[in-house]
Amino acid sequence: MKTTTQREGGSLAGPTIKIALLGAGLALAIAAALPLVGAHAWGWLAVLAATTALLFYIYLTPRHIAAKYLVPGTIFLLAFQVVPVLYTASTAFTNYGDGHRGSKAEAIIAVQGASVKQVPGSMEYDLAVATREGAIVFLLVDKTGATFVGDGDGLHPAQFTVAGGKVVEADGYTLLSLGEANLRNDDILAFSVPTGEGAVRASGLTRAYNGQATQFYDGGCDCVTDRGTGKQWTADNDAGGFVAADGERLPQGWKVSVGFSNFTRVLTDSRISGHFLQTLLWNFAFAIGSVLVTFGLGLGCAIALNADRLRGRSVYRVLLVLPYAMPGFAMLLVWRDLFNQQFGLINRLFGLDVDWFGQPATARLAVILVQLWMGYPYMFLVATGALQAIPKEMTEAATIDGASMWQRFKQVTLPLLLVALTPLLIASFAFNFNNFNAIYLTTEGGPFPPDDSSVGATDLLITYTYRLAFGGSGAQFGFAAAISVYIFAIVALVSVIGFRRSRKQEEVYS
Repeated sequence: MKTTTQREGGSLAGPTIKIALLGAGLALAIAAALPLVGAHAWGWLAVLAATTALLFYIYLTPRHIAAKYLVPGTIFLLAFQVVPVLYTASTAFTNYGDGHRGSKAEAIIAVQGASVKQVPGSMEYDLAVATREGAIVFLLVDKTGATFVGDGDGLHPAQFTVAGGKVVEADGYTLLSLGEANLRNDDILAFSVPTGEGAVRASGLTRAYNGQATQFYDGGCDCVTDRGTGKQWTADNDAGGFVAADGERLPQGWKVSVGFSNFTRVLTDSRISGHFLQTLLWNFAFAIGSVLVTFGLGLGCAIALNADRLRGRSVYRVLLVLPYAMPGFAMLLVWRDLFNQQFGLINRLFGLDVDWFGQPATARLAVILVQLWMGYPYMFLVATGALQAIPKEMTEAATIDGASMWQRFKQVTLPLLLVALTPLLIASFAFNFNNFNAIYLTTEGGPFPPDDSSVGATDLLITYTYRLAFGGSGAQFGFAAAISVYIFAIVALVSVIGFRRSRKQEEVYS
């Protein structure tokens, strides 16, 4: 009887787990569908519905056994690899960034809203700031006690609980306290509620006014006109912005396709192209140097600890991999302090007075040394595994033939190691080519020339791109995406060449 019960329990476990997982998947799909419906993203909604239906069809039928194992991995591959790559590539052909995030209609609203001024007779409101689905909204009470909600679509009558002229409760909204609102002060002051020829804007955190826009859009001339001066900014639909006759551009624009301009800008803009090529050369030197020094030290330690006669090998191996177990970002910050000129341990220990991060040569040497300490344990581990996989008969045969230790290593051990480790070395190169943390957390790309703070001696393309795209001029996502495509192409080309050479080695030693 006990055996029968156990079998029945076991037979129910599988279907129960399947139902639970499919239920969780359905709930996740519904949660993902709601914002897609709100954004009117019908194409992505159709993809989501088709994917969910495919999953249910595969797992609720006894057929397609292979698909039950392949489909989850394929979906994750598409979701986390293919789609981000395609989105980045598509963004590279646009001017997407600060001032160019939305549509032309949204840009017009932003232009008029930003020019709103309070004039005599402007309606004033008591203001409560709230959020709905993360977006800021204004809850307003006028002098007569009427209540309104203001969002990006305009001003609408609404019902709230008001006490002392203040909104104290509003169903469907999350009221912000003064402390919470103060943290979003810049967003609140920049927010405006369109109202005909004007907009409602905040005047502090508790008052708002319905002001008049000094700049308005005229569809006849497709331009923005200033009421006071009469100056006009005509729409430049190719660049996604409003431009005056004297070349002045309004800061509010819209997202448009710019073709290959982001890509050509890297090569033709004199302020970028020279720095880009110099940074690219150092980027190669850093990535190759990091791989060579870490592989050299890791392989040396692996060979030293591969001797059968050595006692305590397990203890030594544990000690050697300790840097690999430390949190990388924390260790980078520690090494930055170790290289400090005034109180750093390295200068004190060796009696030096070197400004490690103040000169290009020493700064580059410092980041390579940091990479050596952080990267050699990984190389030690993979080299140890590869050494143990080499048949001892091959080295013994070479010894009988009279080969020296160096000859055995050069002619037998190293070629066999490279056959196994070349793919890992290529992966290490790709990782170090984009090793943002190694540079940004130690030198921040410096040292910088006195007359140019846009590029430093230790900047990699990834850190240089970060500074260009997200620096003081505002976010330039399209330009950053274009440079990301360049980086992807470079790493892909190097990887293809490396894998071809690795295949030739396998053919020789197979």
